[in-house]
Amino acid sequence: MKNKIILSCLLALGLSGCTAEFLEITPETSLSSVTFFKTEADFTQAVNACYVPLRTIYNDRSYLLSEMHSDNTYYYRNTAFGATEQQEDLADFSIPVSNNLTTNTHVLNQYRQDYLIIARANQILALIDKADFDAAAKANLKGQAQFMRAFAYFEIYRYFNKGPLQLTPVANREQAAAPLGTADDISKIIIGDLTGAIAGLKTKATQEPGRATAGAARALLANLYLIQKNWAGAEKLCREIVAEGSYSLMPDYNNAFTTSTGNKNNAESVFEVQYQEGANGFQGSFMYNFLPRPMTSAELFTLAGTSNPQPQTGEGNNAPMPELINSYPEGDLRKNASIGYITCSSTLWQAKTYPYIKKFVRTHSLNGNHGMNWPIFRYSEVLLFLAEALNEQGKTAEAATFMNQVRKRAGLAETTASTQAAFRTALMDERRWELAFENKRWHDLVRTDTFKERITAKGNAIKADPFAHYYERGYTLRSNSFTVIEKYYPLPADEAALNPNLTK
Repeated sequence: MKNKIILSCLLALGLSGCTAEFLEITPETSLSSVTFFKTEADFTQAVNACYVPLRTIYNDRSYLLSEMHSDNTYYYRNTAFGATEQQEDLADFSIPVSNNLTTNTHVLNQYRQDYLIIARANQILALIDKADFDAAAKANLKGQAQFMRAFAYFEIYRYFNKGPLQLTPVANREQAAAPLGTADDISKIIIGDLTGAIAGLKTKATQEPGRATAGAARALLANLYLIQKNWAGAEKLCREIVAEGSYSLMPDYNNAFTTSTGNKNNAESVFEVQYQEGANGFQGSFMYNFLPRPMTSAELFTLAGTSNPQPQTGEGNNAPMPELINSYPEGDLRKNASIGYITCSSTLWQAKTYPYIKKFVRTHSLNGNHGMNWPIFRYSEVLLFLAEALNEQGKTAEAATFMNQVRKRAGLAETTASTQAAFRTALMDERRWELAFENKRWHDLVRTDTFKERITAKGNAIKADPFAHYYERGYTLRSNSFTVIEKYYPLPADEAALNPNLTK
């Protein structure tokens, strides 16, 4: 049966660098696991398909489960539109849970996209060693597949702290019901894959732009090690990234982020999701997801500059929390680069002027269709990773030299935190300002075990003053808001119906 399975899941449009075509597709009807996985071109196409779900994850999902599920952002309440419980439940910490499962559609879709990556990578890794083509090219392609599988399992690890262990291609329904692995089981997969990926992948200087590199694999593994408090391991990896010499901070914080058509995979980029404006199906629309609503076409034009702007209706996401806005130190250049303001004349919210996420707003040509890339790892975060790893080993003075590089670019003086405890606090503040709205904050709250305290404070602030948090005067939060503040997401109920191991 497995020899007749048509690998249609591998034929989604794939990633490429700035200088190459995104992908040319072979007709689905001519492909099977027997005829397809033969040549370098075959495996390149299959690896391209591993990257494809990243566009969906970061355009539609990650900000809901990470940033809006933190103390950084909320949603723009639009009472004229009505309820959008699936998003609001994530921001309000009120997702439905029964038998450690949830029906929240965004949790389900995140889970499915991650396992789609895993399934595609598994097919490659099961066959690539047997293929006959250039050894260096094979090592690079295998490294990309290992990186992508590790990345997807890292997502499962952080969101759920457990998940089915799928490491081989699934040939029938019975094999799809894989056993449920623990966080320790999953971390071993991640470490094994990334160790292999580091050995096989190219450096940024020699890799095709947009593809995973040895530096990206090191950054991902360092991230895991920080969660596990393997400080020495994280330090080693981050020092190797620095020593590679391929990365540097962009002098202007604004330029760390791409435009719709340029500045992609720049000197600060360690790994970013590739989008392309146009009609080919590679575009993003996350900028629009983050805007307050309703917004007239003229108001939208001031932000997007599109030739055919349409009014924005519905309910917007990722509204910067007033508490975050007010937390930036005076003179921090990142504040104005990250947060802007727009007056929406037709909104029912009486204040009318909203903050919005400015760092991801760039002019482009097509309404609802832009090409800004999404940063997953930037070099500034590597420097902060290294500073954290050093501080936790008692090397606070040396740690400060790396954090101060980030602060200097932000227009700030060197840190005054000189003790380990003070530096730890200062570092988390620095991460919040430097990485605001990049889907990092919730995971920082979890790994530092401050999520309960911070989210309770968020809920109390919104309840005390709903108007300051984008509710019209007289409206209050739902009664179940901030009642389910848990460290990890429950597994999706729809998947448990297919795999009974999820309830064990």
